[in-house]
Amino acid sequence: MNNTFNEQETVKLLGKLANIASPSGYTMDIMKFISGLLKEIGVQFKQTNKGALIATIPGENNERHRLLTAHVDTLGAIVKDVKSSGRLKLSMVGGFNWNAVEGECCTIHTASGKKIRGTILMHETSVHVYKGAGELPRNDEHIEVRVDEKVLNANDTRAIGIEVGDFVSFDPRFEVTETGFVKSRHLDDKASTALLLQLLKTIKTKKIELPYTTHFYISNNEEIGYGGNASIPSEVVEYIAVDMGAIGDGQATDECTVSICAKDSSGPYHYELTRQLVSLAKANVIDYKLDIYPYYGSDASAAIRAGYDIRHALFGAGIESSHAYERTHVDSLRNTAALLLAYVTSSMIDE
Repeated sequence: MNNTFNEQETVKLLGKLANIASPSGYTMDIMKFISGLLKEIGVQFKQTNKGALIATIPGENNERHRLLTAHVDTLGAIVKDVKSSGRLKLSMVGGFNWNAVEGECCTIHTASGKKIRGTILMHETSVHVYKGAGELPRNDEHIEVRVDEKVLNANDTRAIGIEVGDFVSFDPRFEVTETGFVKSRHLDDKASTALLLQLLKTIKTKKIELPYTTHFYISNNEEIGYGGNASIPSEVVEYIAVDMGAIGDGQATDECTVSICAKDSSGPYHYELTRQLVSLAKANVIDYKLDIYPYYGSDASAAIRAGYDIRHALFGAGIESSHAYERTHVDSLRNTAALLLAYVTSSMIDE
């Protein structure tokens, strides 16, 4: 395994990314932050009309390109209604279950730029008032935001600047344990974003020559299905989505290895490219697991659906409790970083 992985620096960057609110549709702040990092690294990049960032490292072969992508947008919500009580009804951004955020603190991002705190709760939370509250469905009708302002009705809430269409972000609660676990919301896919940014820094600082011109695509709409399916350079032959590995019953993926996906809900990934990733992991003594994610789609599969003629593959750190309060281990980050470096310095499968 390569020895270029800087654990402390990577985890510190991941913490910064996790603490910048970026639900799909509200990613301006984090893209500005990443733009600043790319300028510091000294890599050329461009921004797409949809707000994604594409950094490019020229390679020895400029006729056949590679592209690696990670997404920085996250789950979140939008204010659907200001209720007569002054509390807020929400509409989901991305796919998750309301019980995954019940009791979580949140921020309402108003049109004026003011940020107002709140808590996501069931309307029928108090056991002293609502009998059988624990049995009620966690859905749009019962979940609401309790606003941390003195508001008693809808007019009060609107008077402080909250309105339909305001974005709501969930507190990440980023934490690193003494045992090496990283706990936070939105590790999907800010863990991968941190790894790609660190890979770019490694390539530049160590003056690593890449065999092919390689693009690093930071997408900002993946959670709603179309983050990396446009603005792909025509020279791209291989497209790698760096995204979380799904953990659960029947899954091979764990929190300490890099997870290589053979198939998800969109179908199988490119067989030969996937096998090359496995071969690279073996050759470089990288701990990995090969897996299938049954209810999953990536920017790579979105690019295939958009009609791009590319070889696509998917791998990333194993993330426990995906789309809830997630967790991984620095070992998984380390193994994923090693496979990333091994891949970008390798030959294409037909050469």
